[in-house]
Amino acid sequence: MNRFALLTLYRSLTRHKLYAALNVGGLAVGIAVFLVLALYVRFETSYEKWLPRYNGVYAVQTVWNLPESPFNGAYPWTMGGLLDQMREDFPGTVGTRVRGGKGAGNVLRGGIAVTDDVAQVDPSLFEVFDLPMSRGNGRDALRTPTNTIISESAARRYFGASDPVGQTLTVGMDSSDAYRVAGVFRDLPKNSDLNFSILIPLPRTPPSETWFHWGSSSLQTFLRFDTPATAQAFQQKLGAFVDRRGLKDMGKDASRTQQLKLLPIARMHLEPQGTQSASRKMTVTTLGVVGLLTLLIAIVNYVNLATARAGLRAREVAMRKVLGADRRALVGQFLGEAILTVAIAAIIGLMLAELSLPLVNAAGGLSLTIPYALVAPALVALVVLVGIAAGSYPAILLSRFPAATVLASARAPGGGRAGNRIREALVVLQFGLAIAFTIGTFVLVSQTRHVRQTDLGFKRDGLLVVRSLADSLIDPAQKSAVVAAIRAIPAVNDVTVGNSAVGGSGENNSDNVPLPGVVGPGPSLRWVVVGPRFFDVYASRLIAGRVFDDAHGADDSKPLGKGAPINIVINRRAIPTLGFRSAQDAIGKTVGGDRPRTIIGVIDDMQFFGPREPNSATYYVYSRQPEKAGTAVASIRYTGDPHAMVAAVRSIWQRMVPQVPFDGDTADKWLGEFYEDDDRATRLFAVGAGLAVLIGCVGLWGLASFNTARRIKEIGIRKTLGASSADIVRLLVGQFLRPVMIANLVAWPLAFVAMRTWLAGFEDRITLSPLYFIGASVLAIVIAVLTVLAQSLRASRAAPAWALRHE
Repeated sequence: MNRFALLTLYRSLTRHKLYAALNVGGLAVGIAVFLVLALYVRFETSYEKWLPRYNGVYAVQTVWNLPESPFNGAYPWTMGGLLDQMREDFPGTVGTRVRGGKGAGNVLRGGIAVTDDVAQVDPSLFEVFDLPMSRGNGRDALRTPTNTIISESAARRYFGASDPVGQTLTVGMDSSDAYRVAGVFRDLPKNSDLNFSILIPLPRTPPSETWFHWGSSSLQTFLRFDTPATAQAFQQKLGAFVDRRGLKDMGKDASRTQQLKLLPIARMHLEPQGTQSASRKMTVTTLGVVGLLTLLIAIVNYVNLATARAGLRAREVAMRKVLGADRRALVGQFLGEAILTVAIAAIIGLMLAELSLPLVNAAGGLSLTIPYALVAPALVALVVLVGIAAGSYPAILLSRFPAATVLASARAPGGGRAGNRIREALVVLQFGLAIAFTIGTFVLVSQTRHVRQTDLGFKRDGLLVVRSLADSLIDPAQKSAVVAAIRAIPAVNDVTVGNSAVGGSGENNSDNVPLPGVVGPGPSLRWVVVGPRFFDVYASRLIAGRVFDDAHGADDSKPLGKGAPINIVINRRAIPTLGFRSAQDAIGKTVGGDRPRTIIGVIDDMQFFGPREPNSATYYVYSRQPEKAGTAVASIRYTGDPHAMVAAVRSIWQRMVPQVPFDGDTADKWLGEFYEDDDRATRLFAVGAGLAVLIGCVGLWGLASFNTARRIKEIGIRKTLGASSADIVRLLVGQFLRPVMIANLVAWPLAFVAMRTWLAGFEDRITLSPLYFIGASVLAIVIAVLTVLAQSLRASRAAPAWALRHE
């Protein structure tokens, strides 16, 4: 482009300032939304790709396939001794194990324990993960049982500016021991699920009796292979390996019940785990699509306005032709102007994205930054493609008009009926996507509100859960003393202990329950150990029978011998699972085969887990002293201020068991963690949807302005022939409502399929009501009417004499 073409572009933008602002601003907003959401998708899909040679690292998943089990699915956890058995059967296997991680241990400083991300690992860790070291040699350090390596942030946290290497750190996991710091590794990046800052060697003596028991899971096992083909060949051997090694614990054909699957570590972050749906993967995919569609709406809006306004330059083109410009030069000028205009929009969009990132990071708990080395080339390609798309149609259209015809005409050409149809089709596409976004926003907001307010089967207000009571560093006598001290707090109404609690705290166990007269092991049910007044503390609803009490000796499962009959309470979901017609029909029945279990009561379902976790069939067993029976989580029913209650319990804890960090909070807080991903997705989706609607309105306003200006003489003639202002308004508004109404035919099916797929991931979900679709369409119509009404009113009030003289 020469300087005259640049001058023409400058004059075109400054002469029509509002048009330029709408056109460039709409595209800039679309580019900004696309950039921010693309950065989010890039971040979520980059987990573990920072690791050197990450393509060769695989996580071993345990895949369960049990009849009616609440735990069917793939889990990134394995039996503790799996790697030992793999090395025996497959010499040369390169692997390592990680036990613990985020908040799994503690560090004792000044007599007070603080929670930290402690993990026990094999000495072979660096054969699989090449963690970058800043001090010491990680490979050698972990070969000594009393050594530890820590992250740079942990080094600053515990040793300040002094050299940590050679100093001692008291770390607690299964036991509290002193370790010598032998190295410092660099802090792991945010895009990592390897959540550890302190690494200690796995104990040479297995820390639990189930270390070599097939069916147990206690840690993560990772393997390294030279090529994908080697990994695939190893995968083929795992079925026979499971049958061979799992024969004792799981019987013949163990691989039918439990399989082992190799998962590339780069896919682990987005893969579904257990019975949960792929909510994180779906969220990332959805927001990526939102970003692309918002950019598409902005591009369509830009192209639509550019083609509409180009007709006003027909006489300019004709004059250039008269003065000697050929068609090739004119096409080049229009394309160059379009590309430069898009470049301006891209720069503004990049600035908007940079300015909005701090807000997005704060709202989503993220740490997104713009990698200009990647973004700059992508923006250049986008500028060229959008510029060509926006400039091609007006360039080709205007350059082919005969100069004499244009100059002799009283009206500038606008593309005729074909041009109008193209512009209407673009408006339909714009508003179709915008309406679909609006429907999606309504559904997302309604569903996230529903899962927060739905009845979970227990009273969540005034409930405090202390998870740290389950720590193995606290002996049973201390646990009983802590529970007694908490019960003595004036605001505490009652305290109970069990191996499970709201928020997914404690253990998740299941076993098969053989049914009388039915061949086979029976359905798999979740089982929970509860202490005295457990159902009273949770205010659960009794449907039939009774709950446990100390007056019935058979209620307590602890003193009875193996195989002795015990009493159990089941939940509502277990009634059909165990083959009963009703709750009353289940009372007094005995199930369990050689482990007889008599049903004494049926309670309503209690959902302790997230909204995407299916509420499974469960039975409860009773222990008078559950703190001595294994994992113990305290649930506290209280009245008054929750902050004051948490502070009071923490004070008791730090006085009685300072060697273990306090980990307790309200039920609402634990449940809130389950909602975070969906809440974040809803916020980002709503922002994208709102901006998509805004861009669509900008395009509609610009198109209405163009078409109204072109029809001034027509309006004057209509008014001369007797049309009223109301008639003119109805004519113009109706014309622009037609593509918006047609847009519903695009929006409704698209939104229905997308939202039905998203809602399928929830156990408890709202109904996909027609009101969401009708409401979004009505809102779009109202916005469209308001968008074009002002111009229609102004055009309808023009004096016929002025309109007929209008040029």
